[in-house]
Amino acid sequence: MTLPADKHLATALKTTTQSVKNWENGRSEPKSPRLDAYQRLLNGWAAKYPARGSALAVTPAAASSEPGASEVEMADIPQALTVPATGLARPATRPAAPSRRPAVKKTAAAPVLDPRFPHGPLAVLDGDGSAYCAGGIVLDCPARTVVELVEWTLREAGLGAPKLNRYGKDSDPLIVLTAAAAARLGLPERLQDRRGLRLDEDHPVVQQISRAKWQLTQRGFGPWPRIYRKAQGRERQCVQLAILPWDALDSRAWPGVADMAPADIARVLGVYAQRVITPRGSTAVSGLELMTALRPPTKPVRDERTGNWISSHNPGSLGTEPMDPAPPEATPEHPVVVHSGWSGGFLNEEAYQWVRDVDLLSDEECLLPYTVGLDLNTAFLAAAARLVVGLSAPEHFHAPQFNPKIPGSWLVDLSHIELDPRLPSPFTPDGTRPDGPAWYQTHTVAYAQELGYDVHPIEAYLRRETGAYLDPWHDRLKAAYMDTLADLGVTRDLSDAQFLAAMERHKDVDPALAAVLSAIKATVKGGVGKLRERPQGRHYRDGETWPALARPTWRPDIRAAVISKARVNMHRKLLNMSRMTGLFPLAVLSDCVVYPSPGASPLDFLPYAASGKPQPGAFRLGPTPGLAKLEGVQEMAWAVDLMEKGLNPARHIKGGDAVLDEGE
Repeated sequence: MTLPADKHLATALKTTTQSVKNWENGRSEPKSPRLDAYQRLLNGWAAKYPARGSALAVTPAAASSEPGASEVEMADIPQALTVPATGLARPATRPAAPSRRPAVKKTAAAPVLDPRFPHGPLAVLDGDGSAYCAGGIVLDCPARTVVELVEWTLREAGLGAPKLNRYGKDSDPLIVLTAAAAARLGLPERLQDRRGLRLDEDHPVVQQISRAKWQLTQRGFGPWPRIYRKAQGRERQCVQLAILPWDALDSRAWPGVADMAPADIARVLGVYAQRVITPRGSTAVSGLELMTALRPPTKPVRDERTGNWISSHNPGSLGTEPMDPAPPEATPEHPVVVHSGWSGGFLNEEAYQWVRDVDLLSDEECLLPYTVGLDLNTAFLAAAARLVVGLSAPEHFHAPQFNPKIPGSWLVDLSHIELDPRLPSPFTPDGTRPDGPAWYQTHTVAYAQELGYDVHPIEAYLRRETGAYLDPWHDRLKAAYMDTLADLGVTRDLSDAQFLAAMERHKDVDPALAAVLSAIKATVKGGVGKLRERPQGRHYRDGETWPALARPTWRPDIRAAVISKARVNMHRKLLNMSRMTGLFPLAVLSDCVVYPSPGASPLDFLPYAASGKPQPGAFRLGPTPGLAKLEGVQEMAWAVDLMEKGLNPARHIKGGDAVLDEGE
């Protein structure tokens, strides 16, 4: 309840108006000696003016008779002060310090908190023991060691998040450590092991954890350590830490977040946790964890023989056991390849890196003044929508008849297909024409059929059990992306001109939410990349296993399906654009395409119907995944100069050097 006298009461108690509001609505409680004065006020008012309904009417005379508040302080309290009769919040909480971020109109609805986790999914711990939670609450954390921090988190902090699927698990609480908090807990300012990125086994903090009978995962104590004990019954005992001075929040995925005030860091990560998942590591790790959280590998079923509940395979999931890929789907160093002596070639389903031959530029194109870059919104996410993938082990077939509904890998010769050389080939990442039989994912072969060509596979590795495994992952990330864009002023109802204007300023509307948007996009690409995580470390030798292979989510065939579909989607739009407008791209880099243009805006060359509506099938502007936004504008001479040097204009059109993330 908002009180008309908040400002005067705050002045009397030497605090802020927002702090008083937080006390009154039960979100936090003052600390002594302010708590004592506040309680004396409440008790005195309650004794002199009994409650009517849910509030007490208070006069200045009554208030001024209360000990502990001076006459000068009480003189400013107006006649109409009302105070709720409800109790105060738990004593471990207090209001957050004012943020350095300017006030922004909040458009997102506040999440409904699970009563088991009253303070949300995470907290950002600072050096003075203040633990900043999502939603503005600050807890007082007395911990001076990592072990004390873990035990406080599990027993007192009220942190965590409910499961995303009925068969899943609740998210463990996350504690983010600022540099000052890390120092307070005895952690070094910088990790000495720059290759392994973890504390040595003999470090006092690691030994302290072991002595207290807590355990670390195989990753050890690095930027994202997980500290746990084996579950007691149904109660999980696990805390995730993120250590900011050890670069836990990569600036490419979380731009500017590590340098924000703790309350703002809690806000950014809290929104991400609410809309995506409580972070468990890098955005790539979180992207992969989200797949499993939404499609848990097991579910409980009743054993008809004993009547007991047992764990059983959850249909539509990837199960609990890792699955070997077919040899052409694996990487050259994979044990399946090395130990079998496979020499039959590999899938090469990667994102585009193509530049048109400069000799194929026409005089008319060279005379156009501008080049305009279009970027497809979360192209991999758009490709994941309704994507049917294999769920069972691959089976080998000789001379099968092609079926576009069966996910798998097909050996087929597409070298006879001749397309306009001003477009990249849809069958290869570098856009060159295939020179003989090669392995392709189902979507690539299906597109050859769509273009009107016969395909006759030589052999194939196919999967009988199939499903749209990524559907819930796509749906949750799409909603997160769209909701965050909407909070930044970019909504579906904007005209194309309004959309371009909104995108130009959206990052300045609220830098915190802009960082959330960046993290969501990184979660998509990184999650897809983790499906084929390669071995790391200088001591690795070909043919050895590596940790990622132990995961059921090590599935290079699913990664190939996403990228194949994304590349085919891109080519389909390129082809339709050439048919509708006569325009051909200068270059493509993953989800960015550069076109010559008579003006400095996409509106100057994109196809529109007489009614003003965008033509279906070509590139269209808009915030939805798969639609396009402006990437950058440069002069045509600039692009031609780069092309003559063998460089890709799509990499540089935004200014600087674009990072190509091919899902690795």
